[in-house]
Amino acid sequence: MFEVLVFVYENYWRGDACPELQQLGRKLSIVGFEEDEIAQALVWLDGLNLAAQDTQMAPVAEPAAPRQSPISMRVYSVAEQDHLGAQCLGFISFLESSGVLPAPMREIVLDRAMAAPGDPVSLDDLKIIVLMVYWRFGEEPDSLVLDELCDDASGRLAH
Repeated sequence: MFEVLVFVYENYWRGDACPELQQLGRKLSIVGFEEDEIAQALVWLDGLNLAAQDTQMAPVAEPAAPRQSPISMRVYSVAEQDHLGAQCLGFISFLESSGVLPAPMREIVLDRAMAAPGDPVSLDDLKIIVLMVYWRFGEEPDSLVLDELCDDASGRLAH
């Protein structure tokens, strides 16, 4: 499924540039993806669309939507802890504390991560999920964050 999501991310500039799911499914089939991978990715993308549908990423100056208090804390359920694992939860915390993953986007990332296969979800798969949430809102993450999301850290040496 994640190979299909990466293909969609790389070939459609923004979520609103992506064709309807049926047409996308046909295109993915023509490209050569397997039917079960396509079906799983389309269900996942449909869930992303539903989760993001009523979420508006309003500027801070707009008082329309209630904002999360700076002293509030997200408590993860046991199911979330089990499915995401410490590494993924730590990465989400890192993005959030860096100011690049606002609370509404975090909740969509968590929703889509819970719908992803894997127990626990791998960090690489979570990074794809984060990219897809940014993609759905038509936003590109900061270049340093994008580098962190796309870079293969396995070849890095710690100093």
